Amino acid sequence: MILLLVPATYGQMGRRISADSYIDSYKNIAISEMKRSGIPASITLAQGMLESDNGNSSLVKEGNNHFGIKCHDWSGPGIFRDDDARNECFRKYKSAAESFRDHTDFLLSRQRYNFLFEYKSTDYKSWAKGLKKAGYATNPSYPEKLIKLIEDNKLDLYDQDVAIADKERSSRSSRRRVGPSMEPDFTINLDRHPVYKRNDVEYVVVKNGDTFNKLSQELEMFNWELLKYNELNKDSVLHEGEILYLQPKRRKAERGKEIHTVMPGETIYSISQLYGVKSKQIRRLNRLDPNAVVNPGDVLNLRSKKKK
Repeated sequence: MILLLVPATYGQMGRRISADSYIDSYKNIAISEMKRSGIPASITLAQGMLESDNGNSSLVKEGNNHFGIKCHDWSGPGIFRDDDARNECFRKYKSAAESFRDHTDFLLSRQRYNFLFEYKSTDYKSWAKGLKKAGYATNPSYPEKLIKLIEDNKLDLYDQDVAIADKERSSRSSRRRVGPSMEPDFTINLDRHPVYKRNDVEYVVVKNGDTFNKLSQELEMFNWELLKYNELNKDSVLHEGEILYLQPKRRKAERGKEIHTVMPGETIYSISQLYGVKSKQIRRLNRLDPNAVVNPGDVLNLRSKKKK
């Protein structure tokens, strides 16, 4: 289990937060994360309620940590608590929104949770059971606890509302072709940058005058997220027309795009951006070392070959 929270006492933190108050306070963040990732808002809220004791845990009070995520692969500040071992480090956030966003990214970026995103966003029961199967929690009744919270509080209604809105938006959206023979799945119109989706990963197309600071403000993201998701560094410069992903890229291309023939001027990175697949995964699928380069005419695997 990756988390174990210690509820705050009445005397330590004052009046306890109720389940209804917790839902009212954080439902909009959970809905926003569902729109960004496809993770059911009901699942996010139920996990937050369960793991944080409805926001009454000391990790929430002291570090805005609603999901008990520990400091593995984390360069930010931490809070130390005894859990599976003594004095373990838990991530500390500036706000609840940052904690919810990191929870989304935690599930998106780890391979063992990939299969969850094959479930519908309205299928909260499969998500609850899948989280247990993936090893999110060791408690054998973890799925039942989440499902009970969802059904007792009718949290699944938020999932249904988002799904209906997405369907209506998709039907109104006009498709635009971006790149060679690549078409986005749908379009969300923002003030300046439509948000497209490729390989089930959201992205925008950079426009003239864009900077990381301007885009992070418009898209309500952190600079480090844009850099990390696009395998860039703080010295990187944006160029008009390039793709900028808003979520972690996948470990393989979508079905039907199993291979790619390298064109003049292409690199593993540019191919990675074209298909929404992490560069290191392309190298792994083709057994290429970190310094290997590709040449025009080379054929790259973008998905694992099926065993005969």
